[in-house]
Amino acid sequence: MVGLMDPRSAEWRGHYAIVDPDHAPHGVLETADAVLAGGCAVLQLRFKGSDDREHLALARALTARARAAGCPFVLNDRLDLALLAEADGLHLGQDDLPVSEARRLFAGPIGLSTHDRSQAERAGSEGADLIGFGPVFPTVSKERPDPVVGLEELRAVCAAVDLPVVAIGGITIERAAHAYAAGAALVAAIGAVSRAEDPRAAAAAFHAAGGTR
Repeated sequence: MVGLMDPRSAEWRGHYAIVDPDHAPHGVLETADAVLAGGCAVLQLRFKGSDDREHLALARALTARARAAGCPFVLNDRLDLALLAEADGLHLGQDDLPVSEARRLFAGPIGLSTHDRSQAERAGSEGADLIGFGPVFPTVSKERPDPVVGLEELRAVCAAVDLPVVAIGGITIERAAHAYAAGAALVAAIGAVSRAEDPRAAAAAFHAAGGTR
């Protein structure tokens, strides 16, 4: 993997944008367009609905939009739909398919959600290309969030693992700078961007907070 397909490259630094139909009052495609225009290193779709046809159609639409913007598109949870939508990357949770099994079919970058130091430290040996770590702060974007890890634990994990770390959970513009300073390569926000009055300006601010323009 090189360039946009390599999570260790300079392109994968800054705002890790996540769009979610449950947290997109402006509309998920409209929010994605605004985020891509404002600035992001990665665009991910998180879809917790049960309609696979709608999920696939949305993933394909976002793949096309992200590709036109020169941004990698990542699908959350679903290996099958990621393959059908020709997504650039896949992101898995602790209760999803093991990364090693997904790797048998998916050639692109695979991220893994982690919620404590032991999970984060195992991720590399399991084959992950990057990790999400959090929630760093209390979050309202998940129904049953894991315990808050805090900035100091984020800092410790960033120092301990040899993978790019995505800080996630309760990230605001003000908190984003602290997450970057703790060593996070990317910072993910859902509500703070998608529920902003101006998602494009919010995305630009998140991306710029990481020193990326």
